[in-house]
Amino acid sequence: MKVVKPGKVVIVLQGRFAGRKAVVVQTNDNGTKDRKYSHAVLVGVSKYPRRVNKRMGKKTIAQRSRVKPFVRVVNQKHFLPTRYNMEIAAELKGKINLSDEAARKETRSQARKLLEERYKSGRNTWFFQSLRF
Repeated sequence: MKVVKPGKVVIVLQGRFAGRKAVVVQTNDNGTKDRKYSHAVLVGVSKYPRRVNKRMGKKTIAQRSRVKPFVRVVNQKHFLPTRYNMEIAAELKGKINLSDEAARKETRSQARKLLEERYKSGRNTWFFQSLRF
């Protein structure tokens, strides 16, 4: 039974990125040899973009519009699925490689490009605002 499908927006509940929004890219409901629990690869926002106003110059706006992403394999019990979906999962699916540090860095840069592009186009603005609770 598929619990969480790729493209679903989730909120991370445990760990370093608790309280952050993320998108499911890949899922594994049965577990693997090294991870015997159901898990998913998440791409989320580690550092949200900051507020921008008209008085700011182009350079300041560019710096404040940066998005810092994270790419993690997370236990499915450690995140909460929401009712929202984002199509970003299909674009990232073939580019995810978490084997070594260089590959992780490349994956994060790909995720940053996609997330910043989506933020600057004004789509899914709710995704790029931090949760307040």
